[in-house]
Amino acid sequence: MKRLTYISKFSRPLSSQEIEAIGAISRKNNQKQNITGVLLCTQGIFFQIMEGEEETIDKLYEKILRDDRHIDILGLNTEHDLKERLFPDWSMQTINLDENQDFIIKPIRALLLTLNESYRILEKYTQPTIVNIISNGINPLLVTPRKVEKIVLFSDIVSFSTLVEKLPCEEIVAILNKYFTICTDPIVARGGEINKFIGDCVMAYFSAEQADEAIQASLDILSEVEKLRSDAPEGSPLRVLYNGIGLAQGEVIEGNIGSYVKMDYTIIGDAVNIAQRLESLTRKLSRSLIFSLPIKNSTSASWDFVKLGQCKVKGKEELIEIYSIDNKITSLPSNNIQMAGEISHYLDEIKKQRIGESEPNFRF
Repeated sequence: MKRLTYISKFSRPLSSQEIEAIGAISRKNNQKQNITGVLLCTQGIFFQIMEGEEETIDKLYEKILRDDRHIDILGLNTEHDLKERLFPDWSMQTINLDENQDFIIKPIRALLLTLNESYRILEKYTQPTIVNIISNGINPLLVTPRKVEKIVLFSDIVSFSTLVEKLPCEEIVAILNKYFTICTDPIVARGGEINKFIGDCVMAYFSAEQADEAIQASLDILSEVEKLRSDAPEGSPLRVLYNGIGLAQGEVIEGNIGSYVKMDYTIIGDAVNIAQRLESLTRKLSRSLIFSLPIKNSTSASWDFVKLGQCKVKGKEELIEIYSIDNKITSLPSNNIQMAGEISHYLDEIKKQRIGESEPNFRF
């Protein structure tokens, strides 16, 4: 027997009559399938515990995930191989806490609201794969590692250490947040997933069939960064914000990696290392986008490929054939040393200007 606990939000306001109707229908259907449990409602939140045979609970939860009355469904706990029920006499007891003013109900209502808020906050700090696993009623710690084919994307900011050295920390954080948003939106929109932020670096991945989407997401990012530069006022550090992107495809290990203190659900393998090395090559080759031959071979759309030759990357004995896209946004204005000097000089001029002003003027 299985017990599953989840929390969700109302997709729209529900009247007391509608909540009562949900409870009545649930009781009727659950009696037929020998499902028991409790459904609590308060201030736009559903909190439900349901127990029964594993296959029956799984089917019911799949139905709940598709129910348009729910949004932000999050599985809180899943228990397997149970011998006893917590609610043997309740086919689905429905309790609207907002309709009950008993003294004991107030702390229960506060507990559920706090629980919901806490999980929503944690959701922001957790990568989507883990949220999806939890939402489907699976304990992510029990997910076994596996080998899969992935397209890995690395993107980071040119001369970020210079920005950190010459700008106030509040401004650095503001720049990073803008940059991460610019990277995140196209990646997610094209079906990719953000794996982690490492300093100023974005690590993301796509499925092996999404080479075209990965390239397009990269071009979208570069286009948005270019727009940010051109729209920034004179004297803003955003005018010298550039980034490089590396893409690589190959087999990786996906799973839980870490210690008993900190666990990370991530990917490791050659494709990760190569994507990171190709990203670092963007400065040397004055190209803001570089990808490997397997990426090119996996595309189905018509792209204007530019062959950049072969390169030696750290950790690999054989040379890697690399490419870019023939587009003005894939070209950096100069090589790494020149760009670093130009960015440093520009930021020094900003610093001089600000020292001469009575108040700092962070213009974003």
